[in-house]
Amino acid sequence: MNFVVFINGLVLVFFAALMVIDALIFPDTAKVFALSGALLGTLGAMVSVASSSSFLGLGRLHTFLLTSSVWMTAAIAGAVPLAMWSLTPVDALFEAMSGITTTGSTVMSGLDTTPRGIIMWRAVLQGVGGVGFIVTGIALLPILKVGGMQLFRTESSDKGDKELSNAAMFASATLKIYGALMGLCALVYLAGGMSLFDAVTHALTTLSTGGYSGYDASFGHFESAFLQWAATLFMLLGAFPFAWYIRGIHRRTVRSEQVEAMLITLALVIIGLTVWLVWTSGEAPLIALRMVAFNVVSVVTTTGYATTDYTAWGPFAVVAFFILTAVGGCTGSTAGGAKAMRWVVFSKAARAQLKMIRSPHRVISMKYEGRRIEDDVLAGVITFFVIYMGTFLGLTTLLAFHDLDLATASSGALTALANVGPGVGSIIGPAGNFSSLSDSVKVILTFGMYLGRLEILTVFVLFTPVFWREIVIPEAR
Repeated sequence: MNFVVFINGLVLVFFAALMVIDALIFPDTAKVFALSGALLGTLGAMVSVASSSSFLGLGRLHTFLLTSSVWMTAAIAGAVPLAMWSLTPVDALFEAMSGITTTGSTVMSGLDTTPRGIIMWRAVLQGVGGVGFIVTGIALLPILKVGGMQLFRTESSDKGDKELSNAAMFASATLKIYGALMGLCALVYLAGGMSLFDAVTHALTTLSTGGYSGYDASFGHFESAFLQWAATLFMLLGAFPFAWYIRGIHRRTVRSEQVEAMLITLALVIIGLTVWLVWTSGEAPLIALRMVAFNVVSVVTTTGYATTDYTAWGPFAVVAFFILTAVGGCTGSTAGGAKAMRWVVFSKAARAQLKMIRSPHRVISMKYEGRRIEDDVLAGVITFFVIYMGTFLGLTTLLAFHDLDLATASSGALTALANVGPGVGSIIGPAGNFSSLSDSVKVILTFGMYLGRLEILTVFVLFTPVFWREIVIPEAR
């Protein structure tokens, strides 16, 4: 348990250091970030020193507690300067949780005139949250047994893959690729006419598939077709598995079932919605293609940028975007959602079941990346979808009790759980934000974002009595 407390103390120190850097660069908010950094740095140092003397090792159950607590600590730390600046505590926690989980939902308006130090802080939260999720997910979460992580290791790790042989080497390679892609994205944005500040902040929120922008109009502030196509590309790159990049560099192979499935899905949806938009609104085909491609990729990759209010495209588009909210990017990427890998496995299981209905005595062996899908992995995927749906319905019901209409309640629950950002409807759609919602609703959505980023079960297991019996009693002995 001491090690869990120790790491949380280091997280506070890390965020304090980021706040000091922000204070040094942006004088308009220097006092806020300097004070926040001093407070959190002192607290984090005291906690780490006090808990560093006795470390007995990190057990399997401690991993759940460590993962869940670190992300909550990060969100609370990220909220401190926002609360000291001008947001209420609930709004600050909502904004910080949305940032660190790379959701992109916001309660802030007037972003065009918001101090640059605050805009940069929101972007930094998403940049840190994006890479943190990749490393945490691959290094710590395979024990969840919900399908995604086990299959990800099956896809990315062979005996000869020395670059993925341990978590530390994977984290190092991931940081290098993440940093390189982010730097390239910033350079492309600069070439497209963005200022240095806009290029950096939007690169941080594009590769992390977070979607925070420094403007109320989101990415629609930039009318350049070049910038919108560039953002579409880099959102997509952020939603690819980072081990896929590593494998491509070291083994010169880019085949991946989940990447192919996501690209095929995106292509079909983009073509369909482009035809719909041209047919219903008379929009020029190339303009319609750009608008559809940007917003579809933004939603599927769970980035949450918007260039237009796509809910105004008609009922077909509204239903399509609502469904796309749950799709998600690839396992092992910065994206949220149910993940393409799970959808691939689920579709294989559905097809296999249909074949067995036709031929009851037929033996069917399902494979992913040429390898047999084990029964526990398949059970994990199905279990995940059941729990995901149950959690979605539970959150929707809680929100509906707060007098929200069905569209707002359901899309709010789904966008939080899938870490997408905007929902549908006039309140929380791409043309609105979450500022008008009550504090109780914001708390529910904050918890939903937290659940979605940590694959749900990581958090739920903490609420079981057997967990605390097994983790506390052995330490007491």
